[in-house]
Amino acid sequence: MLKKKSLKLRIFEIIQIGSREDLSSRAGDFIIVTSILLNILVLFLGTFEELADYNRIFKLIEVVTIFIFCIEYVLRIWTAEYIYTGMEKWKARLKFLISAEGIIDLLTILPFFFLYGFAAFRMLRVVRIFHLFRLNTTYDSFNVITSVLLEKKNQILSSIFIIIVLMLASSLCIYGAEHEAQPEAFRNAFSGIWWTMSTIFTVGYGDIYPITTVGKLMGVVITFLGVGAVAIPTGIISAGFVENYTEMQRNRLNDAKNKAANSLTVEKKSEDIGKFINEIEKKYGVDIVVVLRDGVMVLAEDNIRAKAGDILIYREII
Repeated sequence: MLKKKSLKLRIFEIIQIGSREDLSSRAGDFIIVTSILLNILVLFLGTFEELADYNRIFKLIEVVTIFIFCIEYVLRIWTAEYIYTGMEKWKARLKFLISAEGIIDLLTILPFFFLYGFAAFRMLRVVRIFHLFRLNTTYDSFNVITSVLLEKKNQILSSIFIIIVLMLASSLCIYGAEHEAQPEAFRNAFSGIWWTMSTIFTVGYGDIYPITTVGKLMGVVITFLGVGAVAIPTGIISAGFVENYTEMQRNRLNDAKNKAANSLTVEKKSEDIGKFINEIEKKYGVDIVVVLRDGVMVLAEDNIRAKAGDILIYREII
């Protein structure tokens, strides 16, 4: 029973996002990511008539990648108890099945077996690419973006409302200016919405454009207004990202300084130069929390290499 539990836990560690030290888990991540990219790639390449001679190869790649996805799906169901700790096995597995991740897994597998002939269902395989976001969940930047969107949702919704009002007003105005000159292109007020969207968000597609003098002048004004309107939500998100990430870094650095009082200096001829932080931690049996480099405090992440003159602030492992 112990061996089975140990095997299940090890499989769970492998199919999860791996650490730098766990080569098996990193290899598993590489296989899954490569399978996702190949699956999406053959989906695109299969639409080229010039590559019809390679359809058998594309089909083989698709079968192999789907097989890998099936194995991953089954293993994730089997090890769901380690994701949702504190639950009974069947409850944890059920929760995974109805979770967004579990549903995406299922939707990318089922069309291959049962609905392959329906183009709309085959397109569901594209949602597999969203699993690439799993690689970002371990990074602060991805979490900060999510928190910023939630914190600034009222301001973002307000800016979207401004854009919608601008679009409706522009559509009415361009209809009034162009309807008599182009009754087929601008049949009613809503006919101008497509033109308004292409004008505000791009430089225009050229399929619908004003031909009257008043319409052209309105197009210039709406273009300038569109640039400002679209910049509002962009500025809100950018400013919120900078504020949030800066505050997070400051809090983590202050917390690290409060928890650690010991330091180690990397001398010019030290063997530690060029080594990763986690390698130095294993060597000395300590937990390095902050690197003081050229007067700047840097968080001691695993991908940082020690340089001559670095002061490593650490705490003893009890």
